[in-house]
Amino acid sequence: MKTSPLVLVTEGSDSAPLAWLKERARVIEAAPDTPDFNAALSEVEGMVVRTYTRVNEGLLARCPRLKVVGRGGVGLENIDVAACRARNVEVVFTPDANTLAVGDFVIGYALQLLRPWAFFKDNAYEPKEFKRIRDTQRGVQLNELTLGILGMGRVGRRVGSIAANGFGMRVIYNDLLDLQGKLNFPATSVDKETLFREADIVSLHVDMKAGNEKLVGRPLLGLMKPTAILINTSRGEVLDDPALADALRRKQIAGAAIDVFDPEPPKSDYPLLGLDNVLLTPHMAARTRTAIENMSWVVRDVVEVLEGRKPKYPAP
Repeated sequence: MKTSPLVLVTEGSDSAPLAWLKERARVIEAAPDTPDFNAALSEVEGMVVRTYTRVNEGLLARCPRLKVVGRGGVGLENIDVAACRARNVEVVFTPDANTLAVGDFVIGYALQLLRPWAFFKDNAYEPKEFKRIRDTQRGVQLNELTLGILGMGRVGRRVGSIAANGFGMRVIYNDLLDLQGKLNFPATSVDKETLFREADIVSLHVDMKAGNEKLVGRPLLGLMKPTAILINTSRGEVLDDPALADALRRKQIAGAAIDVFDPEPPKSDYPLLGLDNVLLTPHMAARTRTAIENMSWVVRDVVEVLEGRKPKYPAP
């Protein structure tokens, strides 16, 4: 009888996809550099990773039987795809898994920064304070604003669709590809400088292609309106955090919301800590029940490869 392939799951999985995988393969759940992880490498044929497992030449050299690496997520920065291909290791991922979740999160970020909520919980405001807040606090409506999207991939398009079709916002974008006629909402392609100059909300949706490190730094931030906000749910590496902190402290821009960091988690000297006009969250944009399950279903393509079939979502 043929032995089932061994699959190493390094950063957990949603229960239903994991159970499905265990019906089709031998599964070891072990974090990188633990004894169980190291012991499995010589026999492993499939590997399922998330964000923090680095699949590089050094790891691949220890996995002589490896056939497929599945990334439960969108970005592939933690996987050396070229090194995998050189060893005939297929790389698969879940490009559509968290599009809706992250799109919702971006709009939620914007609303929290642009509207004064003045929540109360344990005690009601005194009547005079209640009236003062109502009479003095003012926000803006999204239909009055321009959204600038840097990187019009799946998530960028989702954010643009919500903004234009749902809130009536003007949308401008910058992308390496010509997307005119391919969008389901009105949007205008502009250069980066125009985007940062005209947008009231700048939302970053770029990956870590070569040259994107610190892509958004002082030159672009210096073009933004003093009333504008910046949102980053893409990759921490694309943003110059010290430059952003400086712009916020000087009131060159009005606020920022950051969900991704470099390094991650951020260290105690992270420059955006302690600022009242900044929202910081621990890489939560994709953390809905549905999105996490969707990402975990990368195991379908892992099994497709192990059983000799073509995967649905091979790495580009």
